[in-house]
Amino acid sequence: MSNGAGAQELLLSPYRVLDLTGQGGLLCGKLLADLGADVIQVEPPGGSAARNIGPFYQDDVHPEKSLFWWSYAANKRSITLNLETADGRDLLKRLVKSAHFLIESFPPGYMDGLSLGYAGLEAINPELVMVSITPFGSDGPYAHWKAPDIVGMALGGFMYLTGDSDRPPLRVSIPHFHLHGAAAGAAGAMIAHTHRALTGEGQHVDVSCQQAVAKTLAHAPQSWDLEGVILKRMGVFRQTSGDSIVRTCWPCKDGYINYVLQGGSSGVAASTRTLLAWMDEEGLGDKYLNDVNWEELGYGQVRSEIMEKGVAPLIRFFATHTRQELVAASVERRILLFPVATQQDILDHPQLKARDYFQQLHHPELDTTVNYPGLFVKDRHGERISLRRRPPLIGEHNREIYQDELGLTLEQVTALKESGAI
Repeated sequence: MSNGAGAQELLLSPYRVLDLTGQGGLLCGKLLADLGADVIQVEPPGGSAARNIGPFYQDDVHPEKSLFWWSYAANKRSITLNLETADGRDLLKRLVKSAHFLIESFPPGYMDGLSLGYAGLEAINPELVMVSITPFGSDGPYAHWKAPDIVGMALGGFMYLTGDSDRPPLRVSIPHFHLHGAAAGAAGAMIAHTHRALTGEGQHVDVSCQQAVAKTLAHAPQSWDLEGVILKRMGVFRQTSGDSIVRTCWPCKDGYINYVLQGGSSGVAASTRTLLAWMDEEGLGDKYLNDVNWEELGYGQVRSEIMEKGVAPLIRFFATHTRQELVAASVERRILLFPVATQQDILDHPQLKARDYFQQLHHPELDTTVNYPGLFVKDRHGERISLRRRPPLIGEHNREIYQDELGLTLEQVTALKESGAI
């Protein structure tokens, strides 16, 4: 099979993925494609609805210029296939014979209703790993409920912890409820793949996006289990236990930095002492903070009183320095502090440049080259697994798959297209 990598052997080069997901699952296949798998994006005739999600390249609203699509389809191939037709279902079954993974994000029961559920596909290919990504999983009272991002983030518990204490819960950033589920799907696929490598048996991975989001809540569930405390949103502050809070984000001369005022072992108290000594050097020290017994306080035990009295002097000090000044001095002095990066900072970051993170992909149909975020891993030889394909056009690889691999004639492909099967 072709994965577009030439002679380079990538981590998942031997494996093929049939990606039937829509907007809610594209990241799962993207992660596997980035690791080297031959991921075939199976789109309905006319293209995936995800292609209509903006923003668009140069603001030209077009299904081949969606930056959303570009983000999650690079490194994949594309075929068109209509599962609602008998011919379309037969073609998928033929593809399943040589596939190692199949990913889908349809509502629970949809694939079974087409006789394409795991039981049927397993009979065709007993080693197939099938990943189903749905908002709430395939069973339970919420299984058939719909979940736009705001609903999913709320029911996953994330929103309750996000925002200011005097305002309602907040949904932040781009929609990422389904991204958490898709990432969990990729991890589940690899776990099932390990089982297959050991036993030769495929598995059905049933992913709940709600459960994936609940996994992001850090120590909040444990605080309830251990202390009976429901942690609350606190804006730039963070509740570390029932009666302990810390501030995490601070303004400085030209932006923001993250710093947590803490005590305890493992160098944390030493970091705090060093910062307070630096403040003293510049005439901005604070007697109250200096008198706190940071060494015995313990990590995560900063009481509200300490935080209330400590905020003002720290704000005064940080406001006298730029992010770079604070970071450079913190590295030299061994203070646990780091900058809040802007988008431009990410583009210019020396560590990302050193690892060749951003990569150029040529778009021949646009006669231009586009700068893409790169991948998250290097292989065991230290070579970066690279972006090797620009996002596919609608059905760009129909000929490669249907004619060159399945052996259909041009006349058969034309008839399937005219009947709406592909």
